[in-house]
Amino acid sequence: MSIRTRKNVGVIGLGIIGQRVADNLRQHGFHVFVWNRTPRPVPNFVGSVAEVAELCDFIQIFVSDDEALLEVAQRMTRDLTSHHVVMAHTTVSPDTMRATAEIVKRRGAQFLDAPFTGSKKAAENGQLVYYVGGEEAALQQARPILEASSKEIIQMGEVGDATTIKVATNMVTAATVQGAAEALALVHKSGLSVEKFVAAMGHNGSNSATLEMKLPMMIAGNFEPNFSVKHMLKDVVIASRLGRTFGLEFGATDATRHGLVEEMRQGRGDDDYASLFRQYFPAGHPLKSDGVSEEDKQPRLAGIDEEKRAEPEPVAAKVAAENAPSPASSSKVDAEKASDVPAPSEPDDTPATIAVSVEQKIEDASIIGASNEQPAFSLHTGLKSETREEAEIDAPRGLWEGFWRRRAGD
Repeated sequence: MSIRTRKNVGVIGLGIIGQRVADNLRQHGFHVFVWNRTPRPVPNFVGSVAEVAELCDFIQIFVSDDEALLEVAQRMTRDLTSHHVVMAHTTVSPDTMRATAEIVKRRGAQFLDAPFTGSKKAAENGQLVYYVGGEEAALQQARPILEASSKEIIQMGEVGDATTIKVATNMVTAATVQGAAEALALVHKSGLSVEKFVAAMGHNGSNSATLEMKLPMMIAGNFEPNFSVKHMLKDVVIASRLGRTFGLEFGATDATRHGLVEEMRQGRGDDDYASLFRQYFPAGHPLKSDGVSEEDKQPRLAGIDEEKRAEPEPVAAKVAAENAPSPASSSKVDAEKASDVPAPSEPDDTPATIAVSVEQKIEDASIIGASNEQPAFSLHTGLKSETREEAEIDAPRGLWEGFWRRRAGD
């Protein structure tokens, strides 16, 4: 067994981001020890989370959801000491981040809330940006480790503050891609060049790095994951729930959420969230400016030629119609909705059922935490997910099962 030194860094989670961060650390001269729930043929792969803590004073955690983060913290608890600095890079509920910090600090170790922004390419090039919450002393110790995979480190305040900022930025990112999908639909249906639209956006004040990445993907029909549908859905749901705790309604976030739920329903949860484009182009084929028929170019008025529509009804309209039953049929609808929720002993993990279940539970105010009963690893949040991001410690286990469940009585 290797001798523990201050140059040892542990990386937990070898997915899209974690494996690239580990590579950057090695290039900067650190001795890197890694663990992933699914074993990988990589250097210094160890047998457990506890072994990572035993070997390394600095630990970076790349997991995708609340339960995974809390579980990892629990598993390393016995091996944490005052020498450790644990950095959590997960987008989760701020309450989950604070609960994880409590677990770590009870052992005398230090903790940093350090979500990041940046995609696969940014991670490869050491160009991530970390938002950091936590004590200044812990950040000073960990700064060389974070600098190995980043171009900037932005201090945000206390533990939980950085996570809140990250959730807020993802709200903007998700809504931006939803808006781009709608704009592409308008341009293409008008028979105009999508390339000219891209050129116009390049000089528009609302242009962004996100659009420069996602617009070409949507036009080409390329949905190779940089950030998956299922994980963006998780983030916008966190945003919606946080908003409700402050009495806020987020129209743009909700519209994007409906689109992401539809993508889940179609079995595309592992695709890049640029797949929102397929709300308007279900086949996802590359767009061609001359590929629209004269009939499709004709403007349509509500109620006229409805049967001739080539594209399916927008997701938001369908969801609104589904959620607004007539008084006479409300009892029947309620019964049908109840039947969509799988029994705890026999969960249905098909994408369609998952998406319906997600949407129902989001709309249920009790999801915010009406029950005081806490399942293992949920602490303050009531989040209990068995999803593991490809960028995280595990392959998905029972996709979404448990994450959207109420803490009691489900």
